[in-house]
Amino acid sequence: MKALITGASSGIGQSIAKYLSNLGYDLVLVASNKEKLEATIKDYKTNVKLVVTDLSNLKMVKDLYLFCRDDNIDILVNNAGFGLIGNFNETDSLRELEMIDVNIKAVHLLTKLFLKDMIKKDYGYILNVSSIAAFNQGPLMATYYATKAYSYKLSVAIYEELRRNKSNVHISCLCPGPVETNFNKVANVKFAIKGISSDYVAKYAVDKMFESKLIIVPSLKMKLLRFISHFISDKANARFAYRIQKKK
Repeated sequence: MKALITGASSGIGQSIAKYLSNLGYDLVLVASNKEKLEATIKDYKTNVKLVVTDLSNLKMVKDLYLFCRDDNIDILVNNAGFGLIGNFNETDSLRELEMIDVNIKAVHLLTKLFLKDMIKKDYGYILNVSSIAAFNQGPLMATYYATKAYSYKLSVAIYEELRRNKSNVHISCLCPGPVETNFNKVANVKFAIKGISSDYVAKYAVDKMFESKLIIVPSLKMKLLRFISHFISDKANARFAYRIQKKK
């Protein structure tokens, strides 16, 4: 049994890797920071392969798949991603395009490539790490929210295709709220709501993934927020989100 996890050098990705290793899965761990990735090896009980690559480069994404194609990946965790805060007309366009490459294009391509292999053997799990942001508008983090909505919508659509084909391949979408990870530092934000631990999120997410749950929201507070948002207009949601983002 083997799992491939992107963004595995810290945060949710690292916590998922540790939990899957404890369950007996060999690991292929992917990240852009070699030193941080190598520093995690001591945390695992099973065989580990490290891959240092840049997921904002589509050629490197394809090369990652080719490098791992013969590893018989049973679980794909698309966790790599980052955010950026600021008014849309003021944020760095090149950084946002890089975000789209990592948060959307890499997720899209890896999901498609590994999904085809899983369908052939009629077994496998894909966990796309999105965010509670996928369900709302995101003034001051417009591009990040939009990228997370993409991975959410993509996962739901693929889920229905697999269900109708009676496939034994399962896809889930993890949508956490604030989590205590390195994301805050990269995005230059401080959450107004206290974050939950990445270890808790990882265990909850993997357990629900194995139960074939489609949308995984690992917090009662975030579940309530998602429920309430259904009864509020998009404009009102955007105004509320702006006030929350402004506090960051």
